Amino acid sequence: MFTGIITGMGCIVAANALGSSSTHGKRLTIECPAAYLDDVGLGDSIALNGACMTVTEFDAAHRQFKVDISAESLAKTAGLGQTGAINLEKALRANDRLGGHMVSGHVDGIGEVTHFAQVGESWDLRVLAPKALAKYLAYKGSITVNGVSLTVNRIQDLETGCEASINLIPHTVKNTALGTLKPGSQVNLEIDLIARYVERMLSADPQQPSPVAP
Repeated sequence: MFTGIITGMGCIVAANALGSSSTHGKRLTIECPAAYLDDVGLGDSIALNGACMTVTEFDAAHRQFKVDISAESLAKTAGLGQTGAINLEKALRANDRLGGHMVSGHVDGIGEVTHFAQVGESWDLRVLAPKALAKYLAYKGSITVNGVSLTVNRIQDLETGCEASINLIPHTVKNTALGTLKPGSQVNLEIDLIARYVERMLSADPQQPSPVAP
């Protein structure tokens, strides 16, 4: 479980294929800030641009760790198959503050940046989400973009999907990899976890019997 509050900016410095066919995934080598790995162990979960991955190797002295990402995960996410800047978040501890919102680290869809420009001291980010995610997006609701917990300021339903407008303060642009985005960039989206369960409850067959304890 995560909160969407980025704990470090990293960089994929190598993305090596684990096989010769499209059914094979890749082994990613990620460079992270100094001391970032001091409390990390093998098997720990770290979200890369919002996608939960497992640490398979790490070298604290060289500020690097490795993860294996499957072909399925590569197909369902953006920005994890090649080198470049990424957002990092360590898994939430039970006694940590929930600074953003409840984030599972499972990407629900890939969005496309349609607009990214400075307005005053802040930045106006607009992302076109797939139509299938439109019903989960709401004014002042939460959305995770490349692992960052953000608030939706405006939504517009279009034929090609749902455009969500988001305001980024200077701190967010400076301390996450969102500052590298530009129109046309693809981003990982995760909808609000509560909205997911509400939709399931509303769509479930009311004739289905309730589970009975043995």
